[in-house]
Amino acid sequence: MPRKPKTDAAPRLPSREDVLAFIASQPGKVGKREIARHFGLGGADKVALKHLLKEIVEDGLLARGRGKLHKPGALPRVLVVDVVRRDDDGDLIATPAEWDEDELGAVPDIVLAVPHRPRPGDPVPGLGDRALVRMADGGAPDDPRPTARVMKILDRGRARLIGVFRAIAGHGGRLLPVDKKNLGRELAIPAEAVGDARDGDLVAVDIVRNTRFGPPVARVRERLGHLGSERAISQIALEVHGIPSVFRADTLAEAERARPATAAGREDWRKLPLVTIDPPDAKDHDDAVHAEPDTAPDNTGGFIVTIAIADVAAYVRSGSALDREAAIRGNSVYFPDRVVPMLPERISNDLCSLREGESRPAIACRVVIRADGRRKAHSFHRILMRSAAKLAYGEAQAAVDGRLEGEAAERIGPLVGPVLNPLWEAYRALKRARDDREPLDLDLPERKILLKPDGTVDRVVVPERLDAHRLIEEMMILANVCAAETLEKHRIPCMYRIHDAPAYEKLLALKEFLRTLDITLPQAAVLRPANFNQILARARGTESAELVNQVVLRSQSQAEYSPENIGHFGLNLRRYAHFTSPIRRYADLIVHRGLIRALNLGDDGLTDGQAGALAEIGAEISAAERRAMAAERETIDRLIAAHLSERVGDIFGARISGLTRSGLFVRLDDTGADGFVPAASIGGDYFRYEEGQQALVGSRSGETYRLGDTVSVRLVEAAPVAGALRFELMSDGRPGLAPKRIGRHNRRDEGFGDGRRARPGDKPSRPPWKRKGRK
Repeated sequence: MPRKPKTDAAPRLPSREDVLAFIASQPGKVGKREIARHFGLGGADKVALKHLLKEIVEDGLLARGRGKLHKPGALPRVLVVDVVRRDDDGDLIATPAEWDEDELGAVPDIVLAVPHRPRPGDPVPGLGDRALVRMADGGAPDDPRPTARVMKILDRGRARLIGVFRAIAGHGGRLLPVDKKNLGRELAIPAEAVGDARDGDLVAVDIVRNTRFGPPVARVRERLGHLGSERAISQIALEVHGIPSVFRADTLAEAERARPATAAGREDWRKLPLVTIDPPDAKDHDDAVHAEPDTAPDNTGGFIVTIAIADVAAYVRSGSALDREAAIRGNSVYFPDRVVPMLPERISNDLCSLREGESRPAIACRVVIRADGRRKAHSFHRILMRSAAKLAYGEAQAAVDGRLEGEAAERIGPLVGPVLNPLWEAYRALKRARDDREPLDLDLPERKILLKPDGTVDRVVVPERLDAHRLIEEMMILANVCAAETLEKHRIPCMYRIHDAPAYEKLLALKEFLRTLDITLPQAAVLRPANFNQILARARGTESAELVNQVVLRSQSQAEYSPENIGHFGLNLRRYAHFTSPIRRYADLIVHRGLIRALNLGDDGLTDGQAGALAEIGAEISAAERRAMAAERETIDRLIAAHLSERVGDIFGARISGLTRSGLFVRLDDTGADGFVPAASIGGDYFRYEEGQQALVGSRSGETYRLGDTVSVRLVEAAPVAGALRFELMSDGRPGLAPKRIGRHNRRDEGFGDGRRARPGDKPSRPPWKRKGRK
C-alpha cells in the first residue's frame, strides 16, 4: 500500500467565528482540548489557541466556568430554580436560585414546561415554589428564552412573607418584615385577618392586595412562635430559608428501631488507639485519627496514618425514610444557640458518634506516607473500632506542648508518648507536602459568639488557631483525596467537591483594588493559588492584611458538589471528594456508599438509581449548603444587632469593608459586625463612587474614603429582627484624589457646591450658552 506523502502544512488556526460556531453547535460546555481536537491543532498551535480564547473571553463573547467555555450566562443542565411569576401567556417563569450577576450577567428567565394534563405523581410547580429542573434542548421557535422541565419540587410556598406582628388596639396590626431588603416596608393586617397572632409573634403572611396609597394589606397565614422566646432568632432564619427543623414521624421511628452494628463482616480494630479531637462543645464525633512510624525498610522516616470515619451508611440505607429526609436537608445547620442536624440524634449523637471506650462501626482510610508527606499507598477498610480518648483541640495541644496540669494530666498524660507525639510528627510530614502543593493560604480570623443562659450575646471572641486544628484538617484532606482516587480507580461515580478558578470579571475587580494598595496581581496565563499567596504575603503584617484576605476570598468561585470533576482550585488538588463528615453532610454519605460498592464491603453501597442521579443530587445539596450558610450568617447578624441595640449612640472603631454609590459598609473591630453608612449622611459634600479607586470621593473637597480605611463610626440605628445596623461617620476622610470639577449645568446630578444635595424638584442651572442674552 503506498504511503501518504509527507506534508509540512500545519492546520490553520481557526478564526473567532469558527470557534464560536463550533461551541454553539455543541450541546454542552466545551474545553480547549475539544476545540484543539476538532480543528486538528497540536503543539505550538495550542499556545496560539489559548491566546485566541482568552481574547474572546475578554471581549465578552464567551464565558469561562468549570474549566469550560460557553456563551455568557449559559445555564447548567441541572439546576435549582425559584418560580417567580407567570408571563402574559400564562407560562410559569423561574429564575436560578443562585446566580452571580457580576460573573454571569443578567438573571435569566426560564420557561417551565408543565404538561397540561399531568399524570399522577408528576411534579406540578406553583408560584413561590423552589424546584429542581433539567434544561430542555430547545424551546418554542419564536421564544428565545430557555425552557426547563421540572424534575422535583424542593419547597412549596417560598413566596410567603415572614415578619414580626405588632398589634394595634382595635385596628388589627402591622407586619415588620425580617428581610433586610424589605426593611421599613410595613404591611397592614386588618383585624379580621389577624388570626391567633399576638403582639411580638413571628408570623407568615399572604399579601392580599397592594394599595395605591398606604401599605400593602396582608393576612396572617401561620403563627411561627414568639419573638421573645428562646431560640427565636435562629427560628427566623429557619423559616425565612425554609429549612426543615422537625423530623417526620417515620424518620424518627426508623432511627429508634436501629440497633448497634456488630463485628460481622468487619475487621476488628478495637485495639488500635484511635482518638477523636474536636471542639470542646462537640456532641457528635464522626472522625478519629492515629499515626505510627512505618517500619518498612524502604520508607525510612515515613508513617502509617489511619483516619476512621463513622459508618453512617450502615444505618442510613438508600431509599429509607432516614435517607430521604437526609437528602432533603443536605447538611446540618449550625447556629450559636443550637444545631439543626441532618440526622436524628439517635443516629448522629449515639449510634454513629465515635464515643470514647465504646465499640462503633467505621470506614477507615489507612495511608502510608513518606518522610516528605507524600502518599506511598492507601487502602479502605470497614472496621469496628473503639476510641481511646475524646480530646478537645486545646487539650491535645496542651498535652503535646507539655502544659497539662491536674486531672487533665492524669487523664491524657499516658497518651502523649504512644499516641499524640506520633500524630504530631506525621502532621509535620503532611505539612511539608502541603507547603510544596501551595494551596490558597487565606488568614481570616473566625469569630465565635458566646451566649448567656438566656440566649442573648455575652461576647464575641476569636478562638486561637492551633496546630491541633491544622493536624485534623490535613488528615481529613488526605482521606478525602484518597476516597476520590479510589472511586476513580474502580470507575464508580463520585460526588466530587469541586472549586473552579476565579472568574475573569472578579479578577479584574481584584486587580483594580490591589492597585490602590500598590500590589500587583501577577501576569500569568493561568493563575494558581500560589499567585494569590504572593499577594497575601505582601499584605501580611500591614493594616490592610485582613481586608486583602477578605477581598481575595470574594474573588474566588464558590465550591459545590458535582459528579463532573474539574478539580479543587483553592486546595490545588486534581480530585477531591468529601468523605469525612457523613453525620452532617449528605455528600459524604454518597461517597461512603460509593466506596462500599467499589470495594465490595457490603450490600448497602451506592445503588444504580443514586449513581444515575448524582447530577441532580449534587445540585440539590449544593443549594442546601448555600441555604445553610445564608441562614447561619443572618442569624449571627441578628444576634449582634440585638446585642448592640442597647448601645445606640456609642462610637466604635471600624474599617471600611465595602463601597457602593449609595454609601459604604463598615465592619466593627471588636465584634466583626457589619453595618451601613448612607452617602447622604457623610459631611456637607456630595460623594461620588470611584470604582477604579474603590473609594467615595467628595466632588467639591476631594475628601476620600477608601476600601480598607480605618474609621470611627457612631451607631445610629439597630434593627435586630432584620440584623441591620446603620452608622454615621465620625472621622474625616483622607485628602487623596483631586476634586472633580463640576459645571453649573450638571449640578442636579452631582450635587450643589455649597454642600447641599440635589432634591426632587430642584431645577438645574442653565448652562452658560443658554443664558439670557446669549445665542
